[in-house]
Amino acid sequence: MKGFSGFPKGKTRITPVPNLFFSELLPFINDIDELKLTLYCFWRLGLKEGDLRYLSHNELEMDKILVDSFKKPGIYALNQALERACARGTLLHVTVAMTTDKEEHYYFLNTPKGRMAVDSIDKGDWTPKNDPDNPISVAIERPNIFSVYEQNIGALTPLMADKLLEAEKEFPDFWLREAIRLAVENNARSWSYVDAILKRWKREGKDSQYGKGKSDTEKTRRKYLEYLDS
Repeated sequence: MKGFSGFPKGKTRITPVPNLFFSELLPFINDIDELKLTLYCFWRLGLKEGDLRYLSHNELEMDKILVDSFKKPGIYALNQALERACARGTLLHVTVAMTTDKEEHYYFLNTPKGRMAVDSIDKGDWTPKNDPDNPISVAIERPNIFSVYEQNIGALTPLMADKLLEAEKEFPDFWLREAIRLAVENNARSWSYVDAILKRWKREGKDSQYGKGKSDTEKTRRKYLEYLDS
């Protein structure tokens, strides 16, 4: 590996990083890809002009140096890092749907101006690309699994984020959402309960006696709790 030869003499351009990054974010970021992406966004957005600055997904995936720097180089690693940064609240994510059945993803830093931009997009007052020949509209996004978990189960910790990402690889999205819904309906708001449902569906089939999508009976609830204790 080629070593770093050091910073050059004279003035060099500086990338401003808010002090809160070091006290409120850095101590809790335990994934190197998320950290790289976060610092990269500070740098790239600092190079842009204008009050409302953003990065598109296309811009990010076209940067080969960034994509190749991840633990497992590739777009999948980029998407995972973006999900983590958005779940943590560092970045704000907006999907813009185009009338040509295409869509683009835009990312803003979670700053007053970033929040103002996202609010303006939601209201239809502003769009990242103002092209009269290619009108666009804001798509209503389904909350990602991180948001679903936080809204229904509890606070998202780095360890829990890892578990959710692993679960997304193993189970269909609608299974995850339905299992969380069942946990809420049965007043068993814990990942252990959700995980037990998912594993039972995988083992016995989702439409088995104890895996139907309808609200669990008390007998089913006890069955899941017994599974947790086994």
